[in-house]
Parts: sequence; structure tokens; C-alpha cells
Amino acid sequence: MTPDNLLPQVYGELRKLAASKLKSEQPGQTLSATALVHEAWLRLSEASVDFQDRTHFFRTAATAMRRILMDRARAKSTKKRDGGMRVTLDDPPDRMPDEQLLAIDEAISALAVEKPDHAKLVELRFIVGLTGDEAAEVMSISPATADRMWRYARAWLQVHLEK
Repeated sequence: MTPDNLLPQVYGELRKLAASKLKSEQPGQTLSATALVHEAWLRLSEASVDFQDRTHFFRTAATAMRRILMDRARAKSTKKRDGGMRVTLDDPPDRMPDEQLLAIDEAISALAVEKPDHAKLVELRFIVGLTGDEAAEVMSISPATADRMWRYARAWLQVHLEK
């Protein structure tokens, strides 16, 4: 399936995610959630990926959104992280300072080396904004497994970020 074939099936879900992010957006943000979804959609369309199904699409979209957010944060950030940062994954990424977002991105990349499925779950929940049950469905795992993986990933990321 190409992105154009998936558009009628998933765009409504992506718009719901964008609308929920817009509600919590801080004034003065230069990238709205809708713009993030559209930019990710454009990147996926340009990549000429043949998606196997909705699950494959959402996994790829999560990665694209993460890369867009990180690229923007890197472009805006002129400071280096000095470590010891207390970060939670409870705030949406568009409300975090760039330094924290970059630190989380580095931590997710490090987690992906050890536990790629855990890192993908973090992308789906934290970057895309899916619920635990929605992320479990996209990853084809049980909600209980997704909850265990989420708890592990959050703890792992916190330890990594406090170094």
C-alpha cells in the first residue's frame, strides 16, 4: 500500500491526534500538531514506501514524526545538554524545551540499540500520542505486554537521562 492508498483509512486518526495536541499547545509554537502530521505525511509520500498495512504505516509515521521534531529541536538549539536532567514522558514533546527533547531523542536511540521494540513503543506513545492500547494494537502485542514494556522503557530512559 502506498501512502495515497492509506490516506482515507488513517487520516482521520492522524487528525484526531493532531487535534488533541493542539489543545495542549503553548502559545508561540512555530510547529503545530497539524503541521507535524502534514510534514510527516509528505515525507512518507516522498519516500515511496509500500506499506504492508496500517501497523507498518503507524510505525513508520512515528519514526518520521520523531525525526521531524528532533531536526527542528537541533536547528533551534544552540546549547549542549549538561546531564542530570529530570525528564518525564508525561508532557507532550511540543511543550518541552529543545534541550530536553534532544536528550530524550538520544536516550530513545540508545534504547533502540538494546531494546528496539521498547523504543518503538516510546515513539508511538510519546511522539505520536497513542494510548497504551492503541500502541499495543499497532505493534501487534497485548496491552499487558505494552504496559510492561512502557514501564521498563520509562525507567530505562530516566536512568539514562540522569547520567
